[in-house]
Amino acid sequence: MEKWEQSLKDCVTSPEELAGLFRVDTGDCATVSRRYPMRITRYYLGLVQKPGDAIWRQCVPQTEELADFSQSPDPLDEERLSPVPGLIHRYPDRVVWIASASCPVYCRFCMRKRGVGCAAMAPAAPEAALAYIEAHPEIRDVILSGGDPLMLHDDQLDALLSSIRQIPHVEIVRIGTRVPVTFPERVTARLARMLKKHHPLFINTHFNHPDEITPQSAKACATLSDAGIPLGNQCVLLKGVNDDPQVMRRLMLKLLSIRVRPYYIHQMDLVKGTAHFRTPVTSGIRILNALRGHCSGLAQPHYVIDLPGGKGKVEIPSGKVRRDGATLYLTNYLGEEIAYEDLG
Repeated sequence: MEKWEQSLKDCVTSPEELAGLFRVDTGDCATVSRRYPMRITRYYLGLVQKPGDAIWRQCVPQTEELADFSQSPDPLDEERLSPVPGLIHRYPDRVVWIASASCPVYCRFCMRKRGVGCAAMAPAAPEAALAYIEAHPEIRDVILSGGDPLMLHDDQLDALLSSIRQIPHVEIVRIGTRVPVTFPERVTARLARMLKKHHPLFINTHFNHPDEITPQSAKACATLSDAGIPLGNQCVLLKGVNDDPQVMRRLMLKLLSIRVRPYYIHQMDLVKGTAHFRTPVTSGIRILNALRGHCSGLAQPHYVIDLPGGKGKVEIPSGKVRRDGATLYLTNYLGEEIAYEDLG
């Protein structure tokens, strides 16, 4: 058993243990975690400076999760867009492959909160997924997601990447992972050597707050960068975490310092159990305006809304937008005008 696997067994999963570590009343944390499981690595929990701070809010269950009845468990219609279970085909030339249903930390804002860490979600069966991709030559880009693909053992991930690479029309592979942020010890020299065999390979990390950039997470990113893997970052705009221009500016600049290129700021998806994290779109626009002129162009991410119903991403404010009261009407890449309910 590798060292990272042993560390994973030592994660905090009990609200009672969490309460004892911080000497606080975690309230209904146990009730919430029975519906939406809790798992926090010792490393990530060590970044918490005080209960309720930006790190705490991202990983500790909150009572608001069970009070949100207004949203859908699957607002992006991923299950409808899955021709085989665990393989999402939304855009013409690319697919998302659910490679793992597990994460080192179960983030409270997760877009797949309905299934990650739960029995309701399972990875795509390799045989069925590969057969579908082989039968669709328009697919040139395969994105491994989850859960977290880096929760697979090196040999498992190597076999998966090798199988994908045998399909002639697949040109690039991407991996979406939060492991460098929440569990950096998983990024070993052995893992980097294995990934290096499968170029062109891209990795998108998921830093949401500048306090997540530490010597350990910087080392993990350096290990991947030194293997020739371009790194981008996709963060989510989260109320009480990073919905502040100064915080987001610090994050973008610190990302560049560890060789991670800011890629996306995502508006919070309309996922059941996450409404307490939502911010108005005007907050994101204000943040973009605060970045311009104050940071290098390298630090300018795309601010996007992933439209409900699986209609795709639209960039804000450069996308076509009109407003009618609290409703935004956004034009997607297909020329469709889609209604999006904002906070006003």
